[in-house]
Amino acid sequence: MSALTLKLATQLASQALTAGRTISAAPLTIAVLDSGGHLVTLQREDGASLLRPQIAIGKAWGAIALGKGSRLLALDAQQRPAFIAALNSLGQGSVVPAPGGVLIRDQAGAVLGAIGISGDTSDIDEQCAITAIEGVGLLADAGVSA
Repeated sequence: MSALTLKLATQLASQALTAGRTISAAPLTIAVLDSGGHLVTLQREDGASLLRPQIAIGKAWGAIALGKGSRLLALDAQQRPAFIAALNSLGQGSVVPAPGGVLIRDQAGAVLGAIGISGDTSDIDEQCAITAIEGVGLLADAGVSA
């Protein structure tokens, strides 16, 4: 597999929503981006708050932009705040350095895209992303274990 299709992106979003409902997560918003950082699908559950789409996209976009899960970006934000500030300046404020942005890799390790989730705690957002990716038989790369 070398591309993230609309069909696959929709399956990922559906798997993430199912994972969220299974653990009674707060209403989630799921953004799936391709390897170029372009939005393929966005799903927002009823009751999800106002900025959740932008946050979900920002988590996924940051993962794509730097080639690592947003959990590592959160660590970077703590250890190198000037770097994250510069990165957000370059990316017009598009990076959200909080867990919940997970790279989607094929079995060979190639990056197909990223999924970003927002709505519950960052750890639960990330857990739902990982569950979704693994649920369709792909490799989830969150950077470090949750």
